[in-house]
Amino acid sequence: MNDNITFEDFTKVDLRVGTIIEVNDFPDARNPAYQLTIDFGDLGIKKSSAQITSLYKKENLVNRQIVAVLNFPKKQIANFMSECLVLGAVNSKDVILLNPENMVKNGSVVS
Repeated sequence: MNDNITFEDFTKVDLRVGTIIEVNDFPDARNPAYQLTIDFGDLGIKKSSAQITSLYKKENLVNRQIVAVLNFPKKQIANFMSECLVLGAVNSKDVILLNPENMVKNGSVVS
C-alpha cells in the first residue's frame, strides 16, 4: 500500500466518465495498446492510449463508458499524445476497465 493521502489530496484528482467513440490499433506502442478517442461531453473529446488489447476487441469498446483522470499532464507515448488516463483494475497482467454500472452523462464527476 502507498502512503496515505488526505481527502483534500483525493479531491484534486478529476475523475470523469466518458464514452469511447473511436478505437485504433497502436502499432508504435512499446506494449500492445489501443488509441482511444473519448467523449467527455461539455469537457470535450480526449485521446488516450490503453494497454487493454488482451481482454478487449476494438469493436466491443466503441460506445462503452469508462472512468478516466482528466487533470494529469499530457503524455507523449511513441508518436501519440495521451490526454487522459483511463482507469482499470489490474488482474495478473490484464487490465479490466472501470465503468459505471448504468449509463450516465458524459463528463459526470466520479467521487
